[in-house]
Amino acid sequence: MTDYIAQKSTAAFTFFNYINFGVSAVMMAGGIYFLEASFAAKGFYAMAALMLVSATVSITKSFRDSEETQRLHNKLDEARTERLLMEATSSN
Repeated sequence: MTDYIAQKSTAAFTFFNYINFGVSAVMMAGGIYFLEASFAAKGFYAMAALMLVSATVSITKSFRDSEETQRLHNKLDEARTERLLMEATSSN
């Protein structure tokens, strides 16, 4: 049976992602704060930015969960196939 190796992100890549998110959030907040618009318009843009971040996290989690489910499904199919082959070879 094939062993599946889970690829993990390095600490540097994870740190880069946190910094990247922090910088982009600060830039978005600054852009909204200095926008020459009414308070209601700024609030709308702020809510849209928060909703975009939330949707991005949700869709990323959905993709990850789907891939993990497929990986598990393939692993189970492989185990069943191996068991059938072992039964077939042992009965001969």
